[in-house]
Order: sequence, then C-alpha cells, then structure tokens
Amino acid sequence: MLAFETDCHIFSGCGFPAPGLQSFVFKPLFTVNGFEFNKIMLLALLSTVVVVWFFWAAFGKAKVVPGKLQMIGEAGYDFVRRGIVYDALGKKEGEKYVPFVVSLFFFVWIMNLWSIVPIAQFPVTSIIAFPAGLAAIVYITWVTLTFKRHGFVGALKNFSGYDKSLGAVLPMLIVIELLSNLIIRPFTHAVRLFANMFAGHLLLLMFTIATWYLLNGFGVVYAGASFIMTILLTAFELFIQAVQAYVFVLLTCNYLQGALAENH
Repeated sequence: MLAFETDCHIFSGCGFPAPGLQSFVFKPLFTVNGFEFNKIMLLALLSTVVVVWFFWAAFGKAKVVPGKLQMIGEAGYDFVRRGIVYDALGKKEGEKYVPFVVSLFFFVWIMNLWSIVPIAQFPVTSIIAFPAGLAAIVYITWVTLTFKRHGFVGALKNFSGYDKSLGAVLPMLIVIELLSNLIIRPFTHAVRLFANMFAGHLLLLMFTIATWYLLNGFGVVYAGASFIMTILLTAFELFIQAVQAYVFVLLTCNYLQGALAENH
C-alpha cells in the first residue's frame, strides 16, 4: 500500500487506512502454467542482476590503477573479507569462503535497499520465504562442512556439545544443544532478518500514509511532522538495512567457524 493509492483524508468522513498484512501481498504480474510471478520475485531477480552486474563491471577488466567503480568494488569486497570472514575464520581457513560470504552480504543488502527505492518501495527480505531460503543455504553448508571436517561421530559431538566430563547433566545438555543447533539456530537466523525488515517497512508505510491522510484542513500541521518522521525513518532504515546484511553474514561466519573448530 502506498500513500497515493488512497483518496482518504482526515475530516473527510473516512478512517485512517492503516497498513497491515495486505501491504505485503501483491497481485501476480503474470502467470505461466499456474506459476505466479509477482513484484517481489521481480525485485529478487533484479537484486541478483544488480550484484552480478556490479562485480562484473568492477572486476571484469580489473586494472593495476583502479577506476572509481573498481575502487568501490574493492572496498566492499575487502570490507567483507577482512572485517567479517578473516575475523571469524582466520585468513587461511576463511579465504575459500570469501566469495560465498561476499555474495550473500551484497545480495541481502540490495534486497533490503529496495525498501527506499522509488516505485519499488518494498524490502524483499520482509517476505519470510527469502530469508528462510538464504538461511537454509547457510544451514546446509554448515551441516555439510561439519560432517566433512569431523566425520559422522565427530559431527554429532559438535552439534550436541558432547563432553563426558559433564556427568549427569550431559543427557539434558545434548538435548538442549541439538535443539538449539539444528532447529532453533536456522529459524532465528531467518527470522532476525525478516522481522527487522518487516517492522521497518510497516513503520515507513505508517508515516508515509499518515502524511497523505493528514493533508486536509488543520491536519496539515500534523502532516508536516509526519513527513519529517518519514524522512528520519528512511535515513534510519538505510542504516538498519546495512546492519542486517552485516549481521546475517556475521552469523553465517560464526556457524562456519563452529564447523571448522576442533572443539565445539
């Protein structure tokens, strides 16, 4: 729901058209053999195109003396590599995972950024299917790497926090650790990103629609205050979008570090 999609104003006999779940549902742009392709899917596809295009343009013809685009690309790549991957996994172990984490970071960030882009005005990650899909990829990578590194028995010990020195509390600890690692961890990984983007989009919608709704009579005074809040929230959302992409890949690296560690 966008502000200009309603003619309702205060003092005109209609109530405030509050945003809700209907603001996250879009009609399909087209349907092929029962498969519906909507705006959210288009934005996700465009996110992939933007990330691929940017790095292709930045590094496709890399130069010793980089141009502006290559400098930006190198800065972004180096930030994730040194500031996230190396810090969590170390240079030796982490180097092979840099492309995966860099791709994940910029993909999540671009999907978040659509929230403040005119016409698009929707964060793809506010639909749970997308964070859940990305969390599933991380989860599968982490579990596979754990079994590969430690073997079947070693992986089970890694997941369960097995330590025979714990004595009587060991069975209870194993249940808690297995539940935490194999069920709760991937769930919270997805929900953390989803919930922040969902709530942020609702807030932006609330004040954007309120600005339009109050543009009538004396309500214009309040519309100005609502508009200022919209600007401030947009700036804050820019910060949150980057932070959530950072947190998502930071947790990814922490999970990979746990798979690579000798002791859980």
